[in-house]
Amino acid sequence: MRHFRWFALLVSLVVATSVAAQSKPEHGDEAYQPTVGQPGKDVIWVPTPDALVTRMLQATRTTKEDLVYDLGSGDGKIPIAAARDFGATAVGIEYNPDMAELARRNVKRAGVDGRVRIITGDIFKEDFSKATVVTMYLLPDLNLKLRPIILAMKPGTRVVSHQFNMGDWEADEKFNVEFRDAYLWYVPADVAGEWAIREESGGFEGVVTLTQRYQRVGGTITAGGKTQPLLSPTLTGDKLAFSFVDGENNLRSVKTTVSGTTLRGDLSWYGRSTNLTGRRR
Repeated sequence: MRHFRWFALLVSLVVATSVAAQSKPEHGDEAYQPTVGQPGKDVIWVPTPDALVTRMLQATRTTKEDLVYDLGSGDGKIPIAAARDFGATAVGIEYNPDMAELARRNVKRAGVDGRVRIITGDIFKEDFSKATVVTMYLLPDLNLKLRPIILAMKPGTRVVSHQFNMGDWEADEKFNVEFRDAYLWYVPADVAGEWAIREESGGFEGVVTLTQRYQRVGGTITAGGKTQPLLSPTLTGDKLAFSFVDGENNLRSVKTTVSGTTLRGDLSWYGRSTNLTGRRR
């Protein structure tokens, strides 16, 4: 009789679990169940796969030092992952109030309500300028509309978009996970113009003239009365680097950090390195 009772209890537990699994909604909770493809403000809702969420946050090198803003955060999946798996502070902006409430419940269920905040609002009205990482899964026209706002953010801010690019602003990196594309950009510093550079020790002086389209740069350096093209110039966020051949036919490399109208870094050649400074004219 005792064995029969245990068997009956086991059967009832299995049946209850099966019924609960069948009744559990695919998305959402008992209060709200969003449907994949449902319309929203200027977008439809399609969740980003977990593997791609992880890869996007890895690509942006998200850490506990970051403030992540997810634009159009839906059920809160990306802000939750940023906090839970990468230790970041995160904010989601979601226009649909029911979806935003679902995201808040998901944040509490994930145990990250101390590091994640969900705003019910419009991504074009809310201020996300303090973000160090921006994530989004929006339509192409919205990406283009956001582009001037993003380009005005602090140089070096990392931006990652699921599926859609930003027109002629070429991505710094593109990757694919589970047949889904994603794009990564670093907000570039404004470096166009003339820069007077010099070794702090007073040995080398020159003028660098730069042209710029987003993060793509080119230009020349004038030193000792001779002007020549820069070799392999690169701009990644606020990091500007290039090489040139000096008047003694030495290949010199420059690596700097740009801050407004000044730059500071290193001038290297033949294994030697000296401090370099510069100012925009």
